[in-house]
Amino acid sequence: MKLSGKVAVVTGGSRGIGAAIARKLATEGAHAAIFCRSNGAAAESTVRAIREAGGTASLVLVDVADEVAVRSAMRDVASTFGRIDVLVNNAGIFESAPLGQISRQSFQDQFSTNAWSVLATTQAALDHFPSTGGAIVNVSSSLAVRPEPEAVAYSASKAAVDSLTLGCAIELGARSIRVNAVAPAITRTDMTADIPTQQLQDEVRLTPLGRLAEPDDIADVVAFLCSNDARWITGRSILVDGGRV
Repeated sequence: MKLSGKVAVVTGGSRGIGAAIARKLATEGAHAAIFCRSNGAAAESTVRAIREAGGTASLVLVDVADEVAVRSAMRDVASTFGRIDVLVNNAGIFESAPLGQISRQSFQDQFSTNAWSVLATTQAALDHFPSTGGAIVNVSSSLAVRPEPEAVAYSASKAAVDSLTLGCAIELGARSIRVNAVAPAITRTDMTADIPTQQLQDEVRLTPLGRLAEPDDIADVVAFLCSNDARWITGRSILVDGGRV
């Protein structure tokens, strides 16, 4: 197991890609501390599934965009488990609207949850990484480099994640903390369940590998980036999109 004995914080780990990441890291031997803002029942289900499979996991209810609350949550995890070795910034929201109808509130909400939380959570975790370093993986989106109509604000918020990834990697390299991002295209989760069938069929047609992503496709790449196998990779945003872009 490539993450045996590691302590991994996964934000937005209650469902979809986040839950798959938490399960994968636990399978690789890490303790998965799942940060969740409101979907406690789903997060509890993920924790239970990890434990039933022989792994270890815990649940922390916290709004990762609230820097005071997230600092407290990180201290609690480090106090209980001794340190934090891995941070996966997965929490995010998506709101669509055509140009001319994007509200300030929607813009601020997406930047707060998708971009500010990455910085807030990373800063909160820094004091708890061991002197030997660790790994941070941010979940971006292929829309950061391939914006689509009605997703302008979301795309911009994820482009900010890519920039934060590179900037943090440059600053944290001296501490042997690697910072990377994964950028999925449309992935089959409950968050994408309402996308019209025709649009999904178009995505499949435009994807060289001929299907949509499953959460585990993304989780496997995250686990690689968290492991020592990726020891010479930092500052990169990796498209995990079946060749869609």
